[in-house]
Amino acid sequence: MKQRHLPQASVYYYSFTLVLCVHHAYNIRMDNERTANLLGALALALSDRMTEEAETRAEHGAAAPAALVSVGADPGLSVGALAQIIGITHSATVRLVDRLAGDGLMERCAGVDGRSVGLRLTRRGAARRRAILNGRQQVLSQALATLPEDGRAALTPLIETLLGAMTADRRQADHICRLCDEDVCPEAICPVECAALRVEAAS
Repeated sequence: MKQRHLPQASVYYYSFTLVLCVHHAYNIRMDNERTANLLGALALALSDRMTEEAETRAEHGAAAPAALVSVGADPGLSVGALAQIIGITHSATVRLVDRLAGDGLMERCAGVDGRSVGLRLTRRGAARRRAILNGRQQVLSQALATLPEDGRAALTPLIETLLGAMTADRRQADHICRLCDEDVCPEAICPVECAALRVEAAS
């Protein structure tokens, strides 16, 4: 059987096309990796600014801002539940609550079931919580202000998709939203809350 050979021009064409495809695939991979790297840098930059602002306004460092925001959003929250939300040990949470109570920001009360011990903010604590949320909103609004209006509108559904995909269960959902302002993002439209509800419904 006679072997067929492609014309030399066709060989050059197919070789050039293959090189272009490989180059395109390489560029896509590099673009994706660069996007991921930029996202990581942005997340760290925003986190650093929010942490600094929150600790300044809370007048307490570490997990205190998240504790004030979380208890303010859910009065009667137990120490154990708070520990899970803010991501520290039970004993560390007890010490944190003692410090906040000593500063007149938080107090112990009857829990939601009437038998356990819960937590609630004092009037001073509620004011400190609002200051923390205002500071966080200011940092984020300043960052978004660098984008045109249509850019901000396009960003919202992308962020919602990412947050929903990162929510594996209720515990993680509460941790993700530990510094969120529920007045501007109520549970009914929160992508994290909605994702957690879907997980619970499927289990």
